[in-house]
Amino acid sequence: MKSPDTRKLDKLVADARAAYEKRADGYRQRALKLYPWVCGRCMREFEASNLRELTVHHRDHDHDNNPADGSNWELLCVYCHDNEHQRFVEQVTYGGNERGEEATHNPFEALRGLLDGESDKA
Repeated sequence: MKSPDTRKLDKLVADARAAYEKRADGYRQRALKLYPWVCGRCMREFEASNLRELTVHHRDHDHDNNPADGSNWELLCVYCHDNEHQRFVEQVTYGGNERGEEATHNPFEALRGLLDGESDKA
């Protein structure tokens, strides 16, 4: 059995990765010049030695929307960036506003009574 020739696919993947890295490097370098090296969510500060952990997040989730003034970007650490994208996926999947729906159930509603010993009276 002859093994499939994957050179075409390998070239396509390599070209796509190169194009992504070139585009990302362009706006990343601009964002790092525009903004202080601080995560916009957790406020963790970065320096040259750990700068690879600071990413550029596109506020509108459109990686092709890169205005020169950086108004569509915010710097986020890799953890906060991952969390932001997960929140976006959940918002798209389940609906609701970007900050999430208001909770209608309070799981701690009876806690005060339990702590005060009201459960013993029942």
